[in-house]
Amino acid sequence: MATQTVHYTTMALTDHLPILQILIPFIAAPLIVFIGRRELAWAIAFIASAASFVVACLLLSQVIGGGIVSYHIGGWAPPLGIEYRVDAANAFVLFLVTGIATLVLPYARKSVGAEMPERTQTLFYSLFLLCLTGLLGVTITADAFNVFVFLEISSLSTYVLIAQGSYRDKRALTASFNYLIMGTIGATFFIIGLGFLYMATGTLNMADLADRLSGQYESRTVRAGFAFILVGIGLKVAIFPMHFWLPNAYTYAPSVVTTFLAATATKVAIYVLLRFIFSVFQPAFLSETSTLEVIFYPFALLAMFAASFTAIFQRDLKRMLAYSSLAQIGYMLLGIALLSETGLVATIIHLFNHGITKAALFMGAGAYVLQSGSSFYTQLQGLGKTMPWTSAAVVIGGVSLIGVPGTAGFLSKWLLVQAALEQGYWPIAMLIVASSLLAVAYVWRLVETLYLSTPHRGQTIQEAPLSMLLPLWIMALACIYFGFETDITLGAAKAAAQALLAGSSGLLH
Repeated sequence: MATQTVHYTTMALTDHLPILQILIPFIAAPLIVFIGRRELAWAIAFIASAASFVVACLLLSQVIGGGIVSYHIGGWAPPLGIEYRVDAANAFVLFLVTGIATLVLPYARKSVGAEMPERTQTLFYSLFLLCLTGLLGVTITADAFNVFVFLEISSLSTYVLIAQGSYRDKRALTASFNYLIMGTIGATFFIIGLGFLYMATGTLNMADLADRLSGQYESRTVRAGFAFILVGIGLKVAIFPMHFWLPNAYTYAPSVVTTFLAATATKVAIYVLLRFIFSVFQPAFLSETSTLEVIFYPFALLAMFAASFTAIFQRDLKRMLAYSSLAQIGYMLLGIALLSETGLVATIIHLFNHGITKAALFMGAGAYVLQSGSSFYTQLQGLGKTMPWTSAAVVIGGVSLIGVPGTAGFLSKWLLVQAALEQGYWPIAMLIVASSLLAVAYVWRLVETLYLSTPHRGQTIQEAPLSMLLPLWIMALACIYFGFETDITLGAAKAAAQALLAGSSGLLH
């Protein structure tokens, strides 16, 4: 595929889309605090997120055919200057993150009002935009040190966002503190790994790194750097068994925070993992170090089964969905481990499909929390009748989570099975199917609670407000739409996989 590189040097506004992707939410965040009016905070946050989504769509349209957008900050060319680079792989992630953020904010108005005190709501919207800025920066930058900087921006804001849940449950504070400790350890490992790579190559630009690392795979310094980076990113991804921060963080954070993080944060971390493995270190390095056999295969399979078994026995919907997310991360890692174009396409599509599926499910959980006061199954009994629209959307999300044909979740799991069979790994294909059957168990338990259980005594629960139902149903319908209209996601994922498999050659164009 011919690759076209676009270098932005003129002053037209459309020529500065990569930097606008970051600047819009980054400038809006302190503006909210400066104005200080709660009624304007939401409007500013929504406008900034929507504008970022438009920018992401424009960037995706430019690179979907195999093009590359290269933007030099301050006009300084890499490797001396900082470069923002957009190809099919990260444009797809930018589209997902900004789209989820834009839909989460209308949903947030009622949820934030119920789960946070008035005095912190303005701060919430500012931190939300800072978190969005960090996630977008991590995705778009082509400078390894900038990945660390933006990772810290998103992480620091996330810690405070999770702690906002202490208004309802004080355990949100310990969940936030545990995440802070684990996130700091992960960031420390990551920056130490970058230090090793800088020691070996003298550069931090990803394309330059890839070029200079190609002849140093036997170097202990390079291997140590890779190990530190893998552990650092692994903590952010919540790779099993480095996942202990995630269940509590998702359970006790405010519902809107959980929805946004579950649909975006781990997906961005997966992208960073993909970028370093395929664009910086190259697939050949994985083969030489036996990383796939020692780390990816066993931990991916463990996550798929251990997390799914744990999800079955949870009594809290948000905690069940958190463990389900850990199992889905296992699917994405397995696609990477198969080290083929089909496997990589499966990972990228699952990254997108799981993002919209989990957004729908956690939005439903937030609606239950708003109306019933809890996400425990005992409080959800019979809500399928009193909250029919919310429950129907949740069931659609659950069906997509299982991977039933006709839903978004089916395509990625089917491609994963196909990738395993292509390489003759039929036992792995069977394990993928078996783990999907475990998803049937915990989704059916939720359906049984909603529709086949006797309502809790004294409950007079009404349907969720329209401002929450509309984003919820957009996500639910997206799970169905992308289950049938597969050309969009499949085309973008194939272009992304080819860009990543091109390795350093893709970066150097």
